[in-house]
Amino acid sequence: MPSPETVLKVAPDGLITAYDPYTGTVLARFNGSQCPRNGITVIGDDQFASSHVSPETGAGSIRLYYWWSPSCKQNIPLPEPVAPLTATSDGSYLFSGGISGRIHSLILPSGDLIRSFSVHEKPISCLAINCDGSLILSGSEDGTIGVTPILLLLDSSIDTKSEIFNFIRFAGHELPVTGLTTGVGRSDGIMISSSLDWTCKVWSVVNGTHLQTVRFPGEIWCMVLDPSETELYAAGTDRMIFKRKLKVETRKQAARGGDTVVCGGMQDGAVVAIMMLNYGKTVLTVSENGGFYAWEVDSGRMISSFSEKTGGVGGVVVVKHGGGFGTRGVKGGYGSGKEVVKEVGEMEEALKVVVEDRGRAISDLELAIEINEKLLNLMLKEANAISKFETIKGT
Repeated sequence: MPSPETVLKVAPDGLITAYDPYTGTVLARFNGSQCPRNGITVIGDDQFASSHVSPETGAGSIRLYYWWSPSCKQNIPLPEPVAPLTATSDGSYLFSGGISGRIHSLILPSGDLIRSFSVHEKPISCLAINCDGSLILSGSEDGTIGVTPILLLLDSSIDTKSEIFNFIRFAGHELPVTGLTTGVGRSDGIMISSSLDWTCKVWSVVNGTHLQTVRFPGEIWCMVLDPSETELYAAGTDRMIFKRKLKVETRKQAARGGDTVVCGGMQDGAVVAIMMLNYGKTVLTVSENGGFYAWEVDSGRMISSFSEKTGGVGGVVVVKHGGGFGTRGVKGGYGSGKEVVKEVGEMEEALKVVVEDRGRAISDLELAIEINEKLLNLMLKEANAISKFETIKGT
């Protein structure tokens, strides 16, 4: 049976690949994006975006892809190089974090820049949108965390000095922030941050109040909450996966940060991405060298692994089926990599025919409108002539 999810990985050398996360089957490939860390996100039902930094000029842009085509369909230039990306759930707006510490907001599908808003003093390392879609969460290489109302980024007419729409920035970590996530709920819920300072911290989203610190024995590059939001999975440079309970029951547990269960250690390098699959029954980790490892949550047992050397990892994202990416990389079912390539070519040819037919239809419509305008003018002239004749006859 095909997997209920697809994993999309972008490599710094430009290759973007879609995999079945359990078998390692290559479902599709996309090309042409020199992508930094966290530089990939899903947009709506039929697109995804990747950050791109030109190797020749160093200029920054964002490249948009449709699931059914291996090539970039739109390149959006930006004022500076950007890395992390995130998008609203409906795919209408895209946000990117720049090396200057600014968040750039774009409207889709046009790609027009709405606003560039300064949040941090150093490069932005990660971005996330809270559950109700009202806030942008940002982490920086200087250890600070920002909480910015999305409305402030989508309406360029809003005064950025207004207290009503002012953003919050606070010192979250001693070293760069590597990840941000929020629990289910409104803007008054919790936010969790991970960092290279060996900690994950729990915060109140609405005011940045520190609620809990969870310490680990090494640098943390990634973390994820389980569906119940009671356990945190974190991993990093030591190649281990740590499971820590967030909701503790006794003061003794609170003092030591809850129970820790360690699994893993078989990865071929530091763990740079971690995701929950199969409704929280499976943890998927990705190493800095491109290795994928699926772990059974209950037992901690590794159930599958595969590796494809494609120049490291720029970013990884899970695509749920029923959204844009079908069970074989293109909408409509399951098949092999060769079938995907064949179908992609067939779909592109079909799209060309559709575009040509659409062009002819528009030309025919324009011609029909022109003929109707001429007929209306003739009818108006005839009506005016009859009117004048009736007037003269009456007199």
